[in-house]
Amino acid sequence: MTSLSLENISSELKKIDFCMLSTNGGSGRISSRPMSNNGDVEYDGDSWFFSFEDTQKVTEIEGIDSVSLTFTAPASLLGKPGIFIAIEGSATLIREKSAFEEHWVADLERWFPEGIDTPGLVLIKVSASTIEYWDGEENGVITPRFTA
Repeated sequence: MTSLSLENISSELKKIDFCMLSTNGGSGRISSRPMSNNGDVEYDGDSWFFSFEDTQKVTEIEGIDSVSLTFTAPASLLGKPGIFIAIEGSATLIREKSAFEEHWVADLERWFPEGIDTPGLVLIKVSASTIEYWDGEENGVITPRFTA
């Protein structure tokens, strides 16, 4: 039985900076790499990530937009197990500067020193179709009200 809501998931994701983004390279090949959510989590079923245009992940998303995200938070010092969150969905590549402005945070300048004017910048939007979680005490599946 699902007891966590999208709001609960959002609260948990705010505590986890990095996830693994997995894309489909075709011919049964899956590629995974770490990505930062940059604290951009008001979770309604969408996750946002900045990238350079000329990367394998962008090429793979252009070919097959089905992706997955996996988030893991460590156990607490009090012994409570951590939480594991797996998100399946579809990715959209966004190249509009207005969207960059909406999702930009200053910490991104570490990777993109020219900010939203960085040549080759692209925003990846992952719209969840299914969210599964396990927190050591319970587990569940959430299907957002909408899908991409």
